Amino acid sequence: MKRGLKLKGMLRLYLKWPLFLSILFIIMDIQLFVINRRIGVIGAVYCVIFILITLILNFFGKKGIRRDLVQFAENYGKMQMSMIKEMDIPYAVLSEEGQLLWGNDKFLQVIVNKKAARRSITNIFPEITQNILPKLPEPKEAHVQAGERYYRCVMNLIVDSGSSVGGEEELAFDQMLDTKRIIAMCLYEETEVINLEKVREAENLVVGLLYIDNYDELIDSIDEVRQALTMALIDRKVNKYMQSIDAISKKLEKDKFFFAFKQKYLDGLMSSRFSILEEIRNINLGNDQSATISIGIGVGKGTYMERYEWARGAMDLALGRGGDQAVVKNGEKEQFFGGKRVQIERNTRVKARVKAHVLKELIEGKERVVVMGHSIGDVDSFGACVGIYRIAKTLNRKAHIVVDEVNSSVKPIMERFYSKDYESDLLIDGEEAKELVDESTLLVIVDVNKGSYTECPDLIDMAQSVVVIDHHRQAGDAITKALLFYIEPYASSACEMVAEISQYIGNGLRLRPAEAEAMYAGIMIDTNYFTDKAGVRTFEAMAYLRRSGADVVRVRKLFREDINEYKIKAAAIQDTELYLGEYAIAESLAEGVESPTVLGAKIANSLLDINGVKASFVLTKYNGKIYISARSIDELNVQVMMERLGGGGHINMAGAQLKDMSMEEAKAIIRETIDNMITEGEA
Repeated sequence: MKRGLKLKGMLRLYLKWPLFLSILFIIMDIQLFVINRRIGVIGAVYCVIFILITLILNFFGKKGIRRDLVQFAENYGKMQMSMIKEMDIPYAVLSEEGQLLWGNDKFLQVIVNKKAARRSITNIFPEITQNILPKLPEPKEAHVQAGERYYRCVMNLIVDSGSSVGGEEELAFDQMLDTKRIIAMCLYEETEVINLEKVREAENLVVGLLYIDNYDELIDSIDEVRQALTMALIDRKVNKYMQSIDAISKKLEKDKFFFAFKQKYLDGLMSSRFSILEEIRNINLGNDQSATISIGIGVGKGTYMERYEWARGAMDLALGRGGDQAVVKNGEKEQFFGGKRVQIERNTRVKARVKAHVLKELIEGKERVVVMGHSIGDVDSFGACVGIYRIAKTLNRKAHIVVDEVNSSVKPIMERFYSKDYESDLLIDGEEAKELVDESTLLVIVDVNKGSYTECPDLIDMAQSVVVIDHHRQAGDAITKALLFYIEPYASSACEMVAEISQYIGNGLRLRPAEAEAMYAGIMIDTNYFTDKAGVRTFEAMAYLRRSGADVVRVRKLFREDINEYKIKAAAIQDTELYLGEYAIAESLAEGVESPTVLGAKIANSLLDINGVKASFVLTKYNGKIYISARSIDELNVQVMMERLGGGGHINMAGAQLKDMSMEEAKAIIRETIDNMITEGEA
């Protein structure tokens, strides 16, 4: 390396300047010769001596200068390396792929396992992945943890271009490394800051609301003496629970509580899955109904007012999902606890009457109504759309139903609406609906509360006025821009809810037989022929539809099955896997079936008839997705399970859709989810 060393820049100029000065002396000596020959000879002698000395120093002293420069550079480099090695800040050099090449003493103390780091820095800091490593000469940051200490990691990509920049050549580090791209990494400890942030967060106030779900029904089910005892017992348990978390609580109304506590207690509440829910549910002083409560908690870095609004939003979610549960809301993120029991049916119709009045005002304030259900609409979705259509027509408003794709069970019912009794543009597709929706249009969504699951999600963004009517439990990503959001998880079907609303619209509303039969069929299918979730109000709605002209025999004939479907159903049941001896997992074929998802739901219902089966899961691969139909009776909350897979539904009837995976991978996910729920005490 010494032999190839060349002097350059200002240093080279400084060594050359005596030679340039010699030229000046020669010119001066020539002028002296002109003036006086004797003086010129003397000047020439001194000029020759100066030139000889300059040449000797330039040619024979250069080697010594180079040696001294190399020695200085080596000493300077050693001092520099020693300073970096002993620097109090952890510093390291990585390869472009993230392998440790060198680290100073402080860095090696941090990582401990040097061999693992040489394979990949990700082995030490899982937070630093290939995507995090810098690919351009721009600094990148990551926050990492080593043991109990936290660091802010700053990484810079250093590139040796091998060319001159600004007239000076860069130092080529490829003399020591086989690469021209390395990553310099610095770790700045932020343990104290993180710990202080945790302490501050733990001391943060969390805002909560607690409501007694069924106060009126509970009081009506017991005599006056036990009413006071029951409420005193509930108050005592609530106050004791609040004392255990050092909470400030205030009873706002006879069935509503406000409370605030430090965030450090929240993890304990969530790990116990809010045990107060079970404690209140177990109160029994001879009452016919168990008391249930809902809890909404707002937590996060927002203001106190924002946390209160989050708590209110969490409570709305808890009530919208049927109550008897706790919802923790942190900004846009929600966590759900409880909600294992079947919702208790409310006997009062006050809510339905109020919602009917609001819906009537909204329809009368618009020129037209566009109604849609969920994608691949079923009988309940279509029947509810028909009910809303009749309400709009009664109020003298133009109405359209958005239908893109439906299952086979809907088609026989739809055919009755392609007649001279109905407008030719009653049933439209999504593209046609986009041309109709404007500021004078009311968009009514039925049988679904997730925007992405609707027949045409684009309509939600286009519409200025939206109404949602659904009987599925509300999800965290439900439609938020609705003017009227009517969710009743206890209802058997959307058709039941629309039938109730229809009776309070007035204006001489009367369903036609085809409309009554469509709604009757929706209730019949969603209740599995009146065996699931059929309450008193369900049969009252059916009686109303019968009075409106629904022919039960004709409806029954519409749902007779094809022989091929029976064979596929039998084959699926025969090959059913009984996981852990209690959970039936089956695969339904889509070939040769007009509505594979409907058949999957029928198979799931049939599997519940097997003795010992707690829940059934039928998977159907259709249109590039795997559709899961989940059913249970009362031993597993399939709605909570399907929510973990991105779906939803009811406690005993739910579903989900999986993308980009094989059937075996989907089955493995179901088994894993079952195992997790068993571990967490949810199954």
